[in-house]
Amino acid sequence: MKTTDVVLVDAGGTNIGSVRYALQRLGVEAVLSDDAARIRAATHVILPGVGAAAPGMQRLHQAGLVSVLRELRQPLLGVCLGMQLLFEHSAEGDTACLGLLPGRVQALAAQPGLRVPHMGWNALQLLRDDPLLGDLPQPADAYFVHGYAAPVGAYTLAACTHGAQFSAVVRRGHVCGMQFHPERSAATGARLLRNFLDL
Repeated sequence: MKTTDVVLVDAGGTNIGSVRYALQRLGVEAVLSDDAARIRAATHVILPGVGAAAPGMQRLHQAGLVSVLRELRQPLLGVCLGMQLLFEHSAEGDTACLGLLPGRVQALAAQPGLRVPHMGWNALQLLRDDPLLGDLPQPADAYFVHGYAAPVGAYTLAACTHGAQFSAVVRRGHVCGMQFHPERSAATGARLLRNFLDL
């Protein structure tokens, strides 16, 4: 059985510590790195992120990691902002992103009585069967903190509704994303992280 070797991309995200701790609870010691060779050698790569798209992409460019992430063939998971950076473009700062998933990330629309940013627990709406969603507790609730989101598309495995529906879990081949914080999402988040590590 192959050893799971997880690398957390050091892209300046403030949720790195909590993601690491969540992985430790699953018995996995993840390495934090911005070294291209170390990232390429991993069996699984996680791109965490909290903050805005433009500084996030700037950090990846400065570290020389944009082409590295685009060329990976092992399972890659973007979390929160990290998921948004997987897409072609973000309206946040009019930012060109990694382009690993088709589509443009847009601001959540403010509506009367609707708080933006979207903060707190919300239900995942499962749209497609996929190993990434296997054995999820029902209902599957996750913890969100975000003001931008990707539209629902062919790559969307689970959606969420906050005013309008948006992508909550995405996957295209080896590229996966979770808009919420799995590390803060109790049993649902733990199951999703375990499923990612099993890919």
